[in-house]
Amino acid sequence: MNRHATHRESEHLCHMDHSCDFGADPFVTNIRQETLKNQCFRRALWTGEYLQLTLMCIPVGGEIGLELHPDTDQFIRLESGQGMVKMGECKEHLDFQKCICQDDVVLIPAGKWHNIVNTGRCPLKVYSIYAPPHHPYGTIHKTKAEADESEDE
Repeated sequence: MNRHATHRESEHLCHMDHSCDFGADPFVTNIRQETLKNQCFRRALWTGEYLQLTLMCIPVGGEIGLELHPDTDQFIRLESGQGMVKMGECKEHLDFQKCICQDDVVLIPAGKWHNIVNTGRCPLKVYSIYAPPHHPYGTIHKTKAEADESEDE
């Protein structure tokens, strides 16, 4: 989709394929509904110049995967499910571990290794805000394997 499509054009296209990134146009949505209906492992909903909003659906027993964003702070809110967040200064020593559940927020400072594991019996539905943006405009990863493959490129 053309990044500069009008909001009306992009809204029409999104209803057809549910894969839109509405950035950097002004945008209002019910984030809880958007997050709960998302079936993709990761989907960029809005990518601006300084901020990005992504939706995630982590399957039972799945995880985001151990990662580090050197120059990006991250905010994650759980809309449904439960899990375990792990963080640390190095990937071999994740000394910060907390159980998390619906309505919890996780704040991840730039430069921290981190992972979230779904420990519940249903998919973990979260939205994440990156500042600055971390993923390319329009990112859609239907599965974690697809996300991992794109990281290797």
